[in-house]
Amino acid sequence: MNGTLTPGMNDNLHQLRCFGCGARISGSSAKPDFRCVECGDLFEVEYPGWAQRQSHDRPNAGALKWLWRERRCSSEALDHSGVWRFRELLPILDSFGNAVTLREGNTPLYALPRAAAALGIDQLFAKHQGMNPTGSFKDTGMTSALSVARERGFQWVACASTGNTSAAMAAYAARAGLRSLVLIPEGKIAWGKLSQAMDYGALTCQLKTDFDGCMRVLTEIVREAPIYLLNSVNPYRLEGQKTPAIEIAEAFDWNVPDHLIVPGGNLGNSSALGKGFREMRELGLISRMPRISVIQAEGANPLVRSFATCHGSEIQPMEAHTRATAIRIGSPASWRKAARVVQDTDGWVLDVTEAEIAIAKAELGAEGLGCEPASAVTLAGLKKLRAQGSVASGETVVLVLTGHTLKDADYTIEFHRGTLLRKEESAGLEEQITHLRREARSVEATPAAVLAALKESTQ
Repeated sequence: MNGTLTPGMNDNLHQLRCFGCGARISGSSAKPDFRCVECGDLFEVEYPGWAQRQSHDRPNAGALKWLWRERRCSSEALDHSGVWRFRELLPILDSFGNAVTLREGNTPLYALPRAAAALGIDQLFAKHQGMNPTGSFKDTGMTSALSVARERGFQWVACASTGNTSAAMAAYAARAGLRSLVLIPEGKIAWGKLSQAMDYGALTCQLKTDFDGCMRVLTEIVREAPIYLLNSVNPYRLEGQKTPAIEIAEAFDWNVPDHLIVPGGNLGNSSALGKGFREMRELGLISRMPRISVIQAEGANPLVRSFATCHGSEIQPMEAHTRATAIRIGSPASWRKAARVVQDTDGWVLDVTEAEIAIAKAELGAEGLGCEPASAVTLAGLKKLRAQGSVASGETVVLVLTGHTLKDADYTIEFHRGTLLRKEESAGLEEQITHLRREARSVEATPAAVLAALKESTQ
């Protein structure tokens, strides 16, 4: 298991800045756990040349828009990636020939006419990151961070995961010819996600702990062995994960939506998207940032509690409980970055119940858009924001859907069978739930029986 940290050419283009104390180091100087030796906080990638308007390293906004549009017609493999198509905004590799890609990104932005009408909103869209190669937004960050690992000579990569990260890492590692180690909490992961990591050849270890416990164990491992850590504490992950912000801006002809709503788990995604919009504004690609709000599950809501008690200045870890396994995280690593994004954009942080998540997921399904439960917190949260008057009818809103519906098919089946929620969880919402349920019926194998079922369903 060899790993090298030799300085590279692009260390001159980017550096790492501690989000806590502001200390700056070269990218190749980061410790294996990506924590600042001065204060223990996380790093963020920054590009010093961008701050100087006359700098040769500062990209030209007009030229970039033209170039990125032209690449849509390119036959080059790298241009087919929705991450590396925007590579001028993530100069983190010495050679882009080292990029590992599965044609991630370029995900669809769907209109949600039914949900928009029900909420009285003119423009409502879903940016569906579940349409990535392994079925989640994690692919956009994995292509960037794993490419750095490959370029720096690592043979092993590793992550702790609730499912989606492990699937993405294992796939990209297999593509790059690297070995991968996955630590998951035993019995607390959807099998649809675990099956992916196994299929892509990862060494998968189920630990008798939760996600946060897996992360603690992995942090010790990477300090002792030359294994490259690929959780979202790795700042290069967020460089890839910021690119959906560019896609959204491009889709709106460089006029950003009024409001972006993101699920909150380990909080790297909201951090990355905020960074993407902020950098575009600084470079003159857009004129303003959208309001960014984070939605958590009621049983896994440490950021919500933080904002309620101290407006996001501190966070208390909690034991997380939610069926939305992708956001079942009680001690989110990127909480400080996410809190800053919410504060800087005047967004909100709120939580939703298990029943509200299930209903919102079924409503998105009724639009023809399946998603994993964690994604549906965005629609559930929007309902609350609309009810409290925080979102106006004339605003344009984009929901970020983070994972594909097949990531957790059991959740969907249990909802439609009526076995997902306990009585106390669905109290007062029974009528909504019954209206949305579509259980498979058992009928006789005759035309008459099927026609009778059809007639009954239309009454």
